[in-house]
Amino acid sequence: MLLDNELTGGKWLRADLHVHSKHSTRPSQWILQKIGCPESFTEPLDIYDIARAKGMDLVTISDHNTINGALEIAHLPGAFVSEEITTYFPDDGCKLHVLAWDITEQQHADFQKLRENVFDLVPYLNEQGITHALAHPLFAVNDRLTLEHFEQALLMFRILEANGTRDARQNEALAAIIKNLTPHTIEQLADKHDIAPVGTEPWKKIMVGGSDDHSSLNIARIHTRFQGEATVMSLLDALDHGRCTPDGAPATPATMAHNLYGIAYQFYTSRTTMSHAAREHICIRFADNALTPARPKSSSSIVNRFMKLIGRGKAALHSSMGDDSVRDVILREASKIIASDPNLHALTQGESHTPERLEKELSRFISKATNRVLAQFADRTLTSVMGANIFDVFHSIGSASSLYALLAPYFVGYDLFSSEREFCMRCAERFKVRMDSMPKKGDKKGLRMAHFTDTFDEVNGVAKTIRQQLELVGRHDKTMVAITCGSRCDLPGQKDFEPVGRFTLSEYEEISLCYPPFLDMLEYCFEQEFDCILAATPGPVGLAALAISKILKLPFHGTYHTAFPQYVRAFTEDTALEDGCWRYMTWFYNQMQVIYAPSEATKFELTDRGIDPGKVVTYPRGVDVERFHPSKRNGFFNEFNVSPGKKLLYVGRVSMEKGLDHLTAAYKVLSRMRPEVTLVVVGDGPYLEQMKKELRGTKAVFTGVLAGERLASAYASADMFVFPSATDTFGNVVLEAQASGLPCIVTDEGGPCENVVQDETGLVVPAANPDALVRAMLHLVDSPERMSYMSARARAAVESRTFDATFLKTWALYNDRLRGAKAS
Repeated sequence: MLLDNELTGGKWLRADLHVHSKHSTRPSQWILQKIGCPESFTEPLDIYDIARAKGMDLVTISDHNTINGALEIAHLPGAFVSEEITTYFPDDGCKLHVLAWDITEQQHADFQKLRENVFDLVPYLNEQGITHALAHPLFAVNDRLTLEHFEQALLMFRILEANGTRDARQNEALAAIIKNLTPHTIEQLADKHDIAPVGTEPWKKIMVGGSDDHSSLNIARIHTRFQGEATVMSLLDALDHGRCTPDGAPATPATMAHNLYGIAYQFYTSRTTMSHAAREHICIRFADNALTPARPKSSSSIVNRFMKLIGRGKAALHSSMGDDSVRDVILREASKIIASDPNLHALTQGESHTPERLEKELSRFISKATNRVLAQFADRTLTSVMGANIFDVFHSIGSASSLYALLAPYFVGYDLFSSEREFCMRCAERFKVRMDSMPKKGDKKGLRMAHFTDTFDEVNGVAKTIRQQLELVGRHDKTMVAITCGSRCDLPGQKDFEPVGRFTLSEYEEISLCYPPFLDMLEYCFEQEFDCILAATPGPVGLAALAISKILKLPFHGTYHTAFPQYVRAFTEDTALEDGCWRYMTWFYNQMQVIYAPSEATKFELTDRGIDPGKVVTYPRGVDVERFHPSKRNGFFNEFNVSPGKKLLYVGRVSMEKGLDHLTAAYKVLSRMRPEVTLVVVGDGPYLEQMKKELRGTKAVFTGVLAGERLASAYASADMFVFPSATDTFGNVVLEAQASGLPCIVTDEGGPCENVVQDETGLVVPAANPDALVRAMLHLVDSPERMSYMSARARAAVESRTFDATFLKTWALYNDRLRGAKAS
């Protein structure tokens, strides 16, 4: 398709040499098979009209293995006949698509006899003098394309296509490889494959551009600029002699999704009719402008059949929705979104936009619509889970299929583009070329990690660990981005997304689960080209990480921090609910290739629960030995009017799952036996008021949350540390206490006991045993020499466990595990 370039007085023209009509017989993409429509059904005359409306002088259609579409317009001014031929490497059936321009019906018939073998087809094209090109050379049409196939193609084809439906990285890799070819390279390939290269200078390749448009939404997105007159002979001569260059914008996964939506919409539009009132529905008017090419609209529309695409798996989402189906909810929410958004509403009024702008607006609309419904769906599911209403859980989960169908075009796009990027990067490495976009964002070398977490602002070990890692990656020139949702964005290396909804746990009123905007996260991770997805939590953000890793084909690793099932048991005393949580946790972590556990106890617990032991590895943990130091002892507790005597310290969340009910009972006994001992509780949580009430009349002091130097002073100004939790997977506070020179009393369950050497750096007592806690505390209070010895040993035990040292070990572990996974 040719368009005069007015800026150069008609000397330079533009041609889109790769557009399809309804006659295309190329096998449908997965999503199109699902909705039961062909890959393209646009009428040839419609394509011709659209092209002419865009000011194009010459029009051709290159359907797959048929020229029926091209023949339908061949009698019209400026039209000529072309074809996209599907051919194969005979040994393994690897498909190639070859564009052949300005052909006859007899030549088309000959193609059908020869196309089963590319080694028969290409010589025929050359003998007939047919100008032809290899379409999308780095796209694996049937997933069989290898480096060897591409090498052979470089020997057989002079003209190669930059394709308008493919990723920018793929077209860029092709251009870089072509530019880097030398006579020696071609000679080596010819010897390797025993194929005579085509052309007198076979290392000099010609690139053309074609849109490969199947929806008529992106005609000329990528096209060919050529020099000459607006005639077919002039075009072919320019192609043969290289007086041309590809131009335009490459596709994105959103482009593919836009095309798929457009094809589905246009298909149903062509087969369904409805009333005038229905055609005026705001959603239909929006779809008409966003999903159909700029031509006069037909009187048909698709509200009944098209909504089947998003209406499968009918189910109520929330009690407030009554008996509405998912498709009804989506339609209602979509109407509200369009009406309230000026840009989207303008589309319903017929405002015209470029294909790129339409693509962007459609993506925004789909994201908003699915975010709203997903939030309601998640609320319903979590409410059912917390209420142990298993039937509502299954009812809600069943409705997810409708949302999946709505988002499927985006999943297909990102999945396909991710696969293509991996192959084209291998091709670039094979030919030793460096592409302009290969220096990754931030221009940092080595591993690029995306660390997803549902907690970042809260006062807990998970958030604290991730924040520390962000500081360390900057210090050591590593690349890790913390992906958060609904958190304050206050650290370099953090990417926060606005949540689409929240769910607050009644036992943790200050903590809420945020529902992430999935498409936004997916797009960000695709653009950043991470090497690995790491999930710190199994909440909504962690689930998004899992889905993104599957779609982008990235390794999915995770860290196990919190014994959530045990927390559920502590809150509810419901073993059935605990078992249900374990089943979910086991499923979630079994999706990972590698699970990093903070302690051997946690590793054994995970494997006992059915997680593959080959996936679980322990990783080192460190402490800030400079911040937490015995020299910080300074009488800090004077401001809290703590009386003289031994000070027993607890730091952490003030909640039942930390075993604080047992500490409360033990301290009541201890205070009667040794009234000079003060219990200092640093932290906040749901058990705080109850604990204060229980310890009324004792010397217990509650400081609230402390941080920074105040926390360091609190540690150093105490005499011993007690941590009665049996649910912690590690216990950062134990290391902080030891670094501050405090002997530690911990339980024999969970990870903290692995950081205490019995009778050397502290004491290990049976879990959930107040009497054992009393005996341990008495032993230290009554043995000052023993306490002094343990204090010195505690500090010495952690002095080498600096943040920097353990971080570098952990980063090396990440690298080793990723290399091992790739090798296997």
